Amino acid sequence: MSVLFVSGIDTDIGKTYATGLLAKALMQQGVNVMTQKLVQTGISKQANGELGIADDILSHRKLMKIPLQPCDLDFTTCPYRYEKPASPHLSAALANQPLDIQMITEATKALQADYGMVLLEGAGGLLVPITTELLTLDYIAEQDYPIVLVTSGRLGSINHTLLSLEAIKSRGLTVHSIIYNHIHDDAEQTDAEITNSTIDFLQAYLAHHYPKAHWLQLPYIEIASTDTISSDCCLSLPKDFI
Repeated sequence: MSVLFVSGIDTDIGKTYATGLLAKALMQQGVNVMTQKLVQTGISKQANGELGIADDILSHRKLMKIPLQPCDLDFTTCPYRYEKPASPHLSAALANQPLDIQMITEATKALQADYGMVLLEGAGGLLVPITTELLTLDYIAEQDYPIVLVTSGRLGSINHTLLSLEAIKSRGLTVHSIIYNHIHDDAEQTDAEITNSTIDFLQAYLAHHYPKAHWLQLPYIEIASTDTISSDCCLSLPKDFI
């Protein structure tokens, strides 16, 4: 289990915060861990006209409280970066820069050679098309990566979570963990009764159908950017997490 794939039930569910803080928690347990981004879209061009380091990688390092690493600077942690904020298959087509999935696989293997664990964050949900021929979950199934699924308490999350779990099961993959992200627990966005009911339902569902899966909770973080996150904010991991 040297690679964990971090996905979410939808876009903007908090995968990046979960990935960065999970990496930080693993570091605190003495794990030599690095994060990787499958593909990043929506990157602004720099002054020289080139696309820089993936935004999510920058966020990971800030959350981990470490500087950018050599593997970030040479883009091993995110080989494919596109300007258009869209599904990877469309962003790649518009940029006329086809994505070679083997290059991502080789990047992951290079990181595995230097780190004890790699957290590979996806783009969007599990069935997002990486190319016109390959869905994200198809690729993860080929690699047989265990999955960390990020969910929340916003209305519709139960349905989206169960659909994601069914998709994972259909590929014969392992649900390693569910991270319940309280990112949407702002009183103006989320009904407390729905949030509490969602937690109760999902915990009971996992206990019955996925008893070996870990249940983690990412506390609500009131932030303007990753720079404002408190240094003591992290995930609490069980001893048998890895």
